[in-house]
Amino acid sequence: MIAKLSELGLTSEMAYTAGTASIGLAFLSWVMSKKKEDAELDRADRWGIFVGQWAPTFFALGVALRLEEKK
Repeated sequence: MIAKLSELGLTSEMAYTAGTASIGLAFLSWVMSKKKEDAELDRADRWGIFVGQWAPTFFALGVALRLEEKK
């Protein structure tokens, strides 16, 4: 799967950038949910955690792609 992603043009730097962006997006979604929705803090926390779980996946893909690039 990683080899196929690499063949499609996905680089490790793209995955690292997506991971970093998802951290910012997690914080932004938490703030926006907290301020804009008519719900309690629990819902904002859930949004932030949901989006925040994307970052480790993107960073893991970045590491795998980096290893693939070194082959």
